[in-house]
Amino acid sequence: MSLKDLENNHMMAHLTQALEDGKDIGHYGRLVYAIVARHFLSDDELVSQLAKDKDFAEADARGLVQQVQERDYSPPGRAKIMEYQEKQDFPIIPGTQDPDEGNVYRDLDFPQEVYDHINEYHHQKAEDSA
Repeated sequence: MSLKDLENNHMMAHLTQALEDGKDIGHYGRLVYAIVARHFLSDDELVSQLAKDKDFAEADARGLVQQVQERDYSPPGRAKIMEYQEKQDFPIIPGTQDPDEGNVYRDLDFPQEVYDHINEYHHQKAEDSA
């Protein structure tokens, strides 16, 4: 998988372009980018992309990538991204009026283990509430 694959999602293309332009995409923008992009880029490619943020050094990018890998975060849904967006100035989702905007599962093909992890989570949640 590659950066080109990642850009099949409008939000991720927006974040990638902002990084290419050296913009500060904010803490949560970087977090969302790292969580999603780690399934499409190598660690070094992801660090390089994140370090293009004018307010984020390469060492910080490497630390974020390591944290995301270790915690094995699942890509967030639109509602969670909207929560994140409210906490910062940079718009993670460029067109909040479109209900499909920010839905990474609609446009991107993740490795099967991502879907397995989500199913396991929902199964465990159902068992805990029973």
